Amino acid sequence: MAINFTFTKTGTSQFAQVIGSGEPRFLVGKETLYDGDKHGLYNTSVAAGGAYDPAAFVGDYGFWAYFIAPTAKAESNNSFTCLNTYDRAKFTFSFMQYAAHVPNGDFVKFFKELLALPSGEFYFPKLVVQNGRIFYRESTGALTQLENDVSSQGLMDYLNPTLDGIENQELICSARMVHWAMKDPANRDLQVKVAVDHFKANMKRYALSYNLDGYPDKVCQVVCDIRHQGRATSQQIIDALNTGGNYELAFNKLLQLGQPKYASRITTVRTVINKLVTDNIFGKKYKLSTNEFV
Repeated sequence: MAINFTFTKTGTSQFAQVIGSGEPRFLVGKETLYDGDKHGLYNTSVAAGGAYDPAAFVGDYGFWAYFIAPTAKAESNNSFTCLNTYDRAKFTFSFMQYAAHVPNGDFVKFFKELLALPSGEFYFPKLVVQNGRIFYRESTGALTQLENDVSSQGLMDYLNPTLDGIENQELICSARMVHWAMKDPANRDLQVKVAVDHFKANMKRYALSYNLDGYPDKVCQVVCDIRHQGRATSQQIIDALNTGGNYELAFNKLLQLGQPKYASRITTVRTVINKLVTDNIFGKKYKLSTNEFV
């Protein structure tokens, strides 16, 4: 049987409660207006036990659990229930803010694996994955494909029909995702797995693009964070790295990219990295041949 909710609103905050569960209501998100005409929800709260702790994932991912930590803190304050339905992506979720508008992107990959979990049918009974694609299953049994190599528009529209207002479908899908992340450790584990896989693949690609073989972890992390957010061009990154082997200067120059517009995020990234250095967790160098930090 699929999960169902009742919804209540206090101020701009939308709450949901699972029907027949006896569970307390929980925050789905707060209503917001973005860029003058785009309506949606956002949730940056951190539920009890719902914050990413890299130490809890070292056993599975080693150093990579810490390597993604500065970006996780900057993206969501480490919240596994981070939600955004108000911008052009239409639906963004997870502690790394996976965005639904990218075909074959991190959200699409994450969502496919989510739907394959034992709890998948409980949360999204009308969605199925066949031949590596997400489909909507009609009451007749007919299937409609929602995403492919060139577009995820169908999936975006299913999760959030429009940006003109906050529709019931948007509220239901948001509640499902937030509740799932709160209640199912497999959901949170999968968020981390997708993030590590994503950063490992990107690191190898960036190492080739920017000649990062042998560079310190903190320099590599800032490059990955810049590209994850998209706050600078490749040429700007190349220019910042062009320091004749002065890694500390390169680190500081990279942290200037996006200033002053993204000053708060950059400060967060710097602070987390410096703490990891102080704790002797950072201090490794990247080795391209193994795609590892040693």
